Amino acid sequence: MPDFTIRGAGITGLMCAWHLVQRGARVQVVDPGGIGAGASGGIVGALAPHVPENWNDKKAMQFRALDQAEALWADIAATGGADPGYGRTGRVQPIADDAAAALAHLRAETAKDLWQGHYIWTVKRAVDFGLSSPTGLVIFDTLTARIHPRRACHALAMALQSRGVEILPDEPTKGVEVWATGAADLLEISEALGKSIGAPIKGQAALLRADLKSAPQIFADGLHIVPHADGTVALGSTTERVFDNPTSTDAQLDPLIAQARAVCPQLTEAPVIQRWAGLRPRARSRAPMVGPHPTRPGAYIANGGFKIGLAMAPIVAEMLADLLLEGVDAIPDNFRPEASL
Repeated sequence: MPDFTIRGAGITGLMCAWHLVQRGARVQVVDPGGIGAGASGGIVGALAPHVPENWNDKKAMQFRALDQAEALWADIAATGGADPGYGRTGRVQPIADDAAAALAHLRAETAKDLWQGHYIWTVKRAVDFGLSSPTGLVIFDTLTARIHPRRACHALAMALQSRGVEILPDEPTKGVEVWATGAADLLEISEALGKSIGAPIKGQAALLRADLKSAPQIFADGLHIVPHADGTVALGSTTERVFDNPTSTDAQLDPLIAQARAVCPQLTEAPVIQRWAGLRPRARSRAPMVGPHPTRPGAYIANGGFKIGLAMAPIVAEMLADLLLEGVDAIPDNFRPEASL
């Protein structure tokens, strides 16, 4: 019988299963929606760092996750035989004005230390990347990577199944239960406690047909423009706290498409081939939530990644595996469930 039942077959649940199995645990994954049915079934896949300044636990852990991502996903791909669409392609960000340019130069210096000399954050000419920028300048960093969320979930599932893990639509709990069901669990916990500990945030994204796979991704005024290896470019996402239908797309997506085409002329004629919408779990603490489950005695939770969930899932899973298998509690205070209570 499995030692653990993971509820949720999104990126966080599957990554928790992977870290547990890699250390010898027996695991089953249960999700009635199937693999990547929630936010992890999206299309954007930006693995991008916060700015290299005002260092804290979240930024340090995010750096560690991004630094280790290439080796991690290569191992998963080799184990299961499926490509997760990972690539450390870097990122460019148009610079709005002289003040922003001065700040970018300062951050280039702090990045040398905080990013341990392995990656750079520097200022370059926008024309070198074929982009539009108010100052003619852009920030370029080499830490940012991308992944294809759906393919990453599939690659993880294949790797887990090759290790004997079953991914089931419904199954009674066996062993210790880990809840990684995203927005749904945040709502259930809030209802049980009678107060909000987090909320689902709707995001809409678009997929364009354009072969820019060797180009870095772009971040402009909150918009991620992510070229994927399959000849598509993903754009996203909106941030909607009030909505009627969690999976419908509407006119709120159109300005993002127009903005992407203005910043990146290569997308001017690129056709939109897909629109996507879904709910991302945002904990009240604004950090991932990991540790003992606040309303399910004896169970654990891995949740609340929101915009950094894809990047942080491996670190969340590693901390949970440390706690469950070795009794080592390395979870920062702001990552604990009680930080959102």
